[in-house]
Amino acid sequence: MANLKYKRILLKLSGESLMGNREYGIDSKIVTRYAEDIATVEKLGVQIGIVIGGGNIYRGIEGSADGIDKVTGDQMGMLATVINALALQNALEHKGVKTRCLSAINMEQIAEPFIRRRAIRHLEKGRVVIFAAGTGNPYFTTDTAAVLRAIEIEANVIIKGTRVDGVYDSDPEKNSAAIHLPEITYAEVLKKDLRIMDLTAITLSKENNLPLVIFNMNIQGNLKRVVCGEAVGSKVVEISTQKS
Repeated sequence: MANLKYKRILLKLSGESLMGNREYGIDSKIVTRYAEDIATVEKLGVQIGIVIGGGNIYRGIEGSADGIDKVTGDQMGMLATVINALALQNALEHKGVKTRCLSAINMEQIAEPFIRRRAIRHLEKGRVVIFAAGTGNPYFTTDTAAVLRAIEIEANVIIKGTRVDGVYDSDPEKNSAAIHLPEITYAEVLKKDLRIMDLTAITLSKENNLPLVIFNMNIQGNLKRVVCGEAVGSKVVEISTQKS
């Protein structure tokens, strides 16, 4: 068995990452590849919770511009995360991974209601748990939902899969001279206004001393490298461990 750095993780995936090269919706090839990486890590004995965004289907902020009020738009976005959660659950089960989908909004016909003790019990039994519908409340992003669920299930780390190789001092997709930061503190993230997660999520992580790893999920095998403690992506911590 591999030498694991993290025994219980909360994996945060963006809804946009599921689109692949499409303009919207779900690319089954991307979902299958993510499922393969998650299955590999699950077989190592890692307990895995997952939160997925819904931006590939609906974004509340865009809906507001179309005349849909903020609360209704956020509720529609929560339902979009449920669609993504079910897609990932299906892909994982095709890989032989036992999976449970827990929703913050009651919809018993397709998902279990989120109950903290039940979620932890599923993890202890080796089931991958996908947390759907965000926090169940408007005005909170899925980044904040991911941090909240990580704290509730007592995860060792939040692992955020993105399409870039970690944290940079500016947007690497807009600035080719952006500098990669292998480790940074939450205080520095706030001071430099790095938009790696929304302010509520960053503050909640900082207050609970919960480490965050940001890495490129589109490179196959990266997730395994992260849970085994390899230097992949960037790590955000409360107090820096780097030597001055």
